[in-house]
Amino acid sequence: MDEHRAKPTNASGKSTQHEFVASFVGKQTTVRKSGMDFPPNMSERAWEQIGTSLRELANSSAWWLADWLIYGEAAFGWRPYREAIERTGLDYQTLRNYAWVARRFEQERRRDSLSFAHHAELARLAPAEQDYWLRKAEQQKWSRNELRRSVRASLAERSQDSKPSVADGEQIKAVPQLAESAGAERRRRSTTKLTIELSASRLDGYARVAAAHGLSVDEWVTRVLDAADRRVA
Repeated sequence: MDEHRAKPTNASGKSTQHEFVASFVGKQTTVRKSGMDFPPNMSERAWEQIGTSLRELANSSAWWLADWLIYGEAAFGWRPYREAIERTGLDYQTLRNYAWVARRFEQERRRDSLSFAHHAELARLAPAEQDYWLRKAEQQKWSRNELRRSVRASLAERSQDSKPSVADGEQIKAVPQLAESAGAERRRRSTTKLTIELSASRLDGYARVAAAHGLSVDEWVTRVLDAADRRVA
C-alpha cells in the first residue's frame, strides 16, 4: 500500500471510508459501509489477498485507536475519553484496555506479524518476558490461543517448581511473616464488596490516574486502600 493510496480524498478533499478500505482490499470489490460486493470472476488468489488485508486492517485499527487515545489524553487531558466513546461507539472499558495494552508495548517493540490480541495476552508480563514470547510466537507462527496455552503452561510449571518439596513423613512448617499480622492475614483472605458513591467528575479523575498506572479504577482504589492500611499499621 503506497502513501498515495493510504490517503484517499474525494472531490471535496476529504477522505472517504470507501476509498480508505479499497486502498487495503483493492479495486476489484465494491465497498459499502454495510457490506462488500465481489465480481463473479474473481480469482481465488485475489480473494485470499483481500482476506489478509481485512485481517491487517482490523488488527491495525486497535493499535491506531490506542495510540489516538494516548495522544489525546496527553495533549488534551481526560476529556478525550468521553469524546472517544461518542465518536467510536466503543465503551469505556474497551477503549481503556486498548490504551493499556499500547502503553505496555512501545511501538518499536510491537510485532507487525502478530495481532493486537497476541500482545494483549502478554501485557501483564515484564518487558523481557513479553519480548521472549513475542519472538517465540512469531517463530512458531502461533495463533493467539496457542500463545495463551503456552504462556499459561509455562506459568503453571514455574509455580509448581517454586513449591518446596516435602519428603515422606515431613510437614511444612509455617514461617512467620513479621510484616503481616494475623489480622492483616485474615483481611487478605476474605473478600468484601465495597460500594462508593462518587460524582462524575471525581470518578473521571480517579479513572485518569488509574489508567496512567495501567489499572482499572477498582484495582487502583484497592491499592490505595492497602497502602493506607499499611501506613496506619
